Amino acid sequence: MCGFVCLWKIDDPALARRMIDKIAHRGPDEVRVSEAPNVPAVMAHCRLSIIGPEAGTQPIYCAENVLVANGEIYNYADLRAILGESAFETQSDSETILHLFRSEELRWIAKLDGMFAFVLATPDRIIAARDPLGIKPLYMARIGEGLAFASELKAFDGLGLSEVEAIDPGAMFDSIDGFREWYRMPHGAAELEPGEDPEPIWRELRLVLEAAVRKWMVADVEVGSFLSGGLDSSVIAALAARAIDRPLKTFAVGTAGSPDLSAARAVAEHIGSDHLELVFTADDLAEVLPHVIYHLESADVDLVRSAVPTHFASTLARRHVKAVLTGEGADELFAGYAYHHAYARKPRALADEITRSLGAMHNINLQRVDRITMAQGLEARTPFLDRDLIDFAQSIPASLKMKIVDKATHETTEKWILRKACEDLLPTDLVWRKKAQFDEGTGTVGALDQAISRLLGVKPPVDREREGKLYERLLREQYKDPDLILENAGMWSAKRIAV
Repeated sequence: MCGFVCLWKIDDPALARRMIDKIAHRGPDEVRVSEAPNVPAVMAHCRLSIIGPEAGTQPIYCAENVLVANGEIYNYADLRAILGESAFETQSDSETILHLFRSEELRWIAKLDGMFAFVLATPDRIIAARDPLGIKPLYMARIGEGLAFASELKAFDGLGLSEVEAIDPGAMFDSIDGFREWYRMPHGAAELEPGEDPEPIWRELRLVLEAAVRKWMVADVEVGSFLSGGLDSSVIAALAARAIDRPLKTFAVGTAGSPDLSAARAVAEHIGSDHLELVFTADDLAEVLPHVIYHLESADVDLVRSAVPTHFASTLARRHVKAVLTGEGADELFAGYAYHHAYARKPRALADEITRSLGAMHNINLQRVDRITMAQGLEARTPFLDRDLIDFAQSIPASLKMKIVDKATHETTEKWILRKACEDLLPTDLVWRKKAQFDEGTGTVGALDQAISRLLGVKPPVDREREGKLYERLLREQYKDPDLILENAGMWSAKRIAV
C-alpha cells in the first residue's frame, strides 16, 4: 500500500518531490523520486510495505517499462506461477502488473484480482488504471504538453491548475487509445423464481464470504480488524478469527458508554479476539476536526461525520498493525441502509439501486476509508468488495436482501440473506440487531455537536447548514487551491433509483 506521483513528458524531479511530499503519509516506510531511463517519466513513490517488505521498492523496472502502483494484488502468487517465476526480480505483488502487460494479452488487466491503482510507462506510451470499485484512488491532470498522475488531490494543490480529473473505477487511460472501461458492474437480480428455495443461496454465500476474507488477509505483516459491534464488521472479524492460528486483533472506538463499544466487547469475547478500545470526547473531536477534513478532501457533512470515528479507529489500529479489515460494502451489496426499506415491495427497483450505489462508492465511503486510514499509514481492506463476492451477491435476488418477513404488517429485515448466511458465527441478538450508523453507534453525532458548538461559540444543537459551512471553512483554510479540491470532493448524492 502506498501513494505515488508520475510526471509524463514533464522533466521536473523537483515538482515530483513537492507533490509526493504532500502525500507521503500514505507510505511512511520509504519515499523516493526516480527518473526512468529511456522513458519520458519521473516517478515518485511512498511505500507502506505489506507484501515483499524487504524487496518491494518502487518504481519497478522490466526491460524499458516502469511501474508505480498502489494497493494489493491478491492473486499475485497464481499469476507469478502462470507467468513464470524466473521472470520476476522482486517479491512484490505489484510486479505482476508489469509482466501481465508484457504478455500482450488483449484484456490483461482483467486478470488482476484486488484493489489497485497504477501508472505504467514505456518509452512511447503511458497507461493508468484503477480497480473495479475504485477502492484505491487515482487522479490525472494536464500540465503543459504533459500529464501528471497522483494518488490524492492534495498532491496537485498549489500548482495553479484549473482542472483535475479522477480516473473512474474499472477504467484505464492509455496515451495511445484514450479511456476505456475494462470492468462493468454486474446487474443485480430482482426476485426468486417461483418455488425456489433460498437455503442453497445463503449456504453458498457463506462459502464465498469465507473465501473472500481469507484472500484479503494475504500479507507478510499482521492484519487486524475494525470492530464496531455491528453486523458487517462483526461478520468479517468472526471469519478472520477462524482463518488464522493466533488471536485476531480487533479495534473499537466510541464515546464513553456508547452502544458500539459494548457491542464490540461482546463480539470480541465471542470470537476470542485480542480486543483494544479507544474512548474519545467532544474535546478530542474539536482538536482533530481540521486534520480529518484536510485528509478527507471533502467538506460533505455525512462524510465528515463518519470520517471522525474512522480517524480514531485508524489511530488505535496503527499502534498495533499495518493493515485492517473493514466491513465497507455490505450495506451497498445487501440493502443495509434505512432508505432501502422503501424498496421492499419493488425488488427490481431495489436491485437497480444497489447496482447504482455500488458504482458510486468510490466517491463516498471508499474515499473516506482510503484517505483517513492512509493518513495514518494504515492499509484498509474491504473483503465485501471482493470481485467474486460482488459477482455472486449481485446474482442474489434483491427480495432476499431486503426481505418482507411479515406479509400482514409488511415488516422488513435488511440484509436478511447475509444474516442467514452468518447466523451461526455470532450471538443471535447481534445477528438480528437493527443497523445503527457508525457515527451514531459510536456516539460521534452528539459529541460532534458539542465540539462544533464550542468551535462556533454557540449553544447546541447546531443546524446542518452551519455545520457544513464550518467544514468548508476548515477545508479552505488548509489548501492553497481549495476550489480545486471542492470541485472534486466526494459527497453523498440523492441520485437514487425512483421507488
